[in-house]
Amino acid sequence: MEYVYAALLLNSAEKDINEENVAAILSAAGVEADDARVKALIASLEDVDIEEAIATAAVAAPAAGAAAAPAAAEAEEEPEEEEEEEEEAEEAAAAGLGALFG
Repeated sequence: MEYVYAALLLNSAEKDINEENVAAILSAAGVEADDARVKALIASLEDVDIEEAIATAAVAAPAAGAAAAPAAAEAEEEPEEEEEEEEEAEEAAAAGLGALFG
């Protein structure tokens, strides 16, 4: 994750995202840079417009949140149903005990 953060920091500072700069950022943060991971990051970002990717992610995030809202509402309903079932079971158990001492 810190490799991606280094690339984002370089992008924000309008610096070139290259192996040397990413390694320097990681070193300054006290992270021992793995050359293979740095090279893989640089290769994967070669044709990526980071600003466009950030804008796309920012637009997609609210949509994902809206899709998660109904799921959250359903999840809230389930505990109530479970509580009702537990209460009914307790009432039935209490009624059974009453018959013992009847």
